[in-house]
Amino acid sequence: MSNDWLRNLYGHQSWADAEQWRALGEHPAARSDQAIHHRLHHIHFVQHAFLWTIGDRKSQFAVTTAEDFASFDELHAYAREYHQKITPVLSGLSDERLAEPVRIVWFNDPPLSITVAEALTQCTMHSHYHRGQNATRLRELGGTPPTTDLIFWQWKGRPDGAW
Repeated sequence: MSNDWLRNLYGHQSWADAEQWRALGEHPAARSDQAIHHRLHHIHFVQHAFLWTIGDRKSQFAVTTAEDFASFDELHAYAREYHQKITPVLSGLSDERLAEPVRIVWFNDPPLSITVAEALTQCTMHSHYHRGQNATRLRELGGTPPTTDLIFWQWKGRPDGAW
């Protein structure tokens, strides 16, 4: 897997996450919905976890909970922080680094080691899965979820995430 393809997946992730946040933020019921709050935290907590996983691991991973973010806006800042950090990391990854193994520390029995490229791919797929759940919940609350499919992003000209 090439770094160019991963940069595309992460460009889409940033845009799709930003579109989701915009739509949720415009709907008062979604802003205060506990299921959405917890799922948003989960999405971005996992993104931070994968960023740590492929990093140097010199510092301990900062474990957070949804309750650590009292407001929608605080959680939004946590999401933006990840996207600001991942972009320069991706641009500095060589094909050799993408092929290196990393241990996924939350899988112990049996242990799991995958490549950096596989870890990064999982991170984008995980986010995509949970954005779909949030879209369903937003619709249940009377809102209109944005279309965030990869092909829609490509059709729109691969726009940047409007954070």
